[in-house]
Amino acid sequence: MEWMAWTLPTALFFAAIAVMLMGMTVLELRRPCAERRGFLPIVTTRGDRLFIGLLVSAYLHLVVIGLTDWNLWVASLLSLAWLLVVLRWG
Repeated sequence: MEWMAWTLPTALFFAAIAVMLMGMTVLELRRPCAERRGFLPIVTTRGDRLFIGLLVSAYLHLVVIGLTDWNLWVASLLSLAWLLVVLRWG
């Protein structure tokens, strides 16, 4: 694993993604979801909203790393807030 700089924020970010995927799998098996329309311009399922939220979170981290001198925790907190908004109202 020498090819990647595993810092604590990076490890926590990927661990959180793994936990979310496992949680969504269990939730989908227990309570299958129906498609719905929120503020996103498309009809989505829970899995779609999770994917969109994670994709935007990845880009947000890249923007913070590449264009600012902010701490990575700022990007993580912004990503968490975005993900919660998309999952709830997206």
